[in-house]
Amino acid sequence: MKDILLLALLLAIMAGSLYDLLVDSTHGASSLHLVVEAGIFLAAAALIAWLLNDLRRQGQALERLRHEITTQQHATPAANPELAETRHRLGTLIQRQFETWALSDSEQAVGLLLLKGLSFREIAAVRETREKTVRAQASAVYRKAGVSGRHAFSAWFIEDFL
Repeated sequence: MKDILLLALLLAIMAGSLYDLLVDSTHGASSLHLVVEAGIFLAAAALIAWLLNDLRRQGQALERLRHEITTQQHATPAANPELAETRHRLGTLIQRQFETWALSDSEQAVGLLLLKGLSFREIAAVRETREKTVRAQASAVYRKAGVSGRHAFSAWFIEDFL
């Protein structure tokens, strides 16, 4: 959202400086003034190009992350059937425990992504929501689970296995 607002502001600066440049050039403004106006226009254009490139890279990173999550969800280690069975049983245990804690669907999704080790920012990007929303959902998960935070939440599921 901030990126879109910044992009809109830069476009407005670009349009204003271009308009001012055209008006001033027809009214005999000094060369120095025209150079400054052209510099503002070019700086805004360069910032827009940088911002669009950054947004493109963020989108690509998000798609890679989504693909990785999807791949991991559907991957079963064929070479080790015992490991596949253990993963399946752990997944079932996690789902049952989420139901015992009465986690909402959103809290369950956030809980799974927390267990997979994603950051709040990554979870927000994958779920297409705000980081503040993810933090609130994570806090609800921790409260319902009776734990103090992310590490205690993860440890709840694996502590007895170690």
